[in-house]
Amino acid sequence: AKKITICLIPKKKGLPYFTSCAAGAQAAANDLGNIELIYDGPTDGSPEKQASMIEQYTLKGVDVIAVSPNDPNVVAPAMRKARAKGIHVIAWDADGIQDARDFFVNQATAEAIAHGMVDTMVNDLGGPDIKAEVAIVTAYLTAANQNVWIEHMKSHISQKYTNLNLVAIKPSDEDQKLAFKVTQDLMKAYPDIKGFFGISSVSFPGAAEAVKQAGKSGQVMVTGLATPNSMKSYVKDDTVKSVVLWNTAELGYLTVKVGEALANGRLNQGDTSFDAGKLGEKKIVGDQVLLGDILVFNKNNIDQYDF
Repeated sequence: AKKITICLIPKKKGLPYFTSCAAGAQAAANDLGNIELIYDGPTDGSPEKQASMIEQYTLKGVDVIAVSPNDPNVVAPAMRKARAKGIHVIAWDADGIQDARDFFVNQATAEAIAHGMVDTMVNDLGGPDIKAEVAIVTAYLTAANQNVWIEHMKSHISQKYTNLNLVAIKPSDEDQKLAFKVTQDLMKAYPDIKGFFGISSVSFPGAAEAVKQAGKSGQVMVTGLATPNSMKSYVKDDTVKSVVLWNTAELGYLTVKVGEALANGRLNQGDTSFDAGKLGEKKIVGDQVLLGDILVFNKNNIDQYDF
């Protein structure tokens, strides 16, 4: 098969979450044998730098650009230009503007992720009848995937858990120190708060550390999305009961498989399933290739995972 060059662009290079995705992507490249994988992204999370990188790799003439957009509106023009040049463009981890990409490689449906986080929090707090104030610490207010999760979380709370009171939604700009400070400030502003959702791999450990340092481990629950390795210490000291995520290496693996199939004409609009090799058959809903279900890590199983 001809050599395919795939450029994988994360929201922010250097984060353990994206590093583990990149490891899975490289494993797929190795298994396929005909892939040159480029992993590159902004180290500060700047969507403008993401857009500039897309333009750079468009000029270099790569075959596929796979991007996790930090701000879909900012990067969309560069993504559209790449497509106009005949480059296959896919979104992964977070979706882009629909007409700016061919497919979205989605870890799970937004609804499943949002409901999973809320159900996990309720369970950790003590059950569906619990009365509690909770807050969300997100990454960027422009992060499309997190904004969709938040809308589904709010809807799920209003329909199923009316005793939960969502008092605040605050950004942390993918900065763990800022997530720590935001959580500290929210505990001061809402002294009766009982739970924090950290819905990025950076905001979750930042929020957990703030609760731990406040001496409120076990009194104020923290749950959300992060790699199990980054949360093991918090799970083991009872600051965190549950961690929600998906297999990040498999997300990277699937992204490269999708990119290679697009470049070789084996994946087309209208397909309803995708053969992902060792990952098995994956469902395609519309123009989204779904990795699968969420995983919940706790004391009983977290040591079984290493990413």
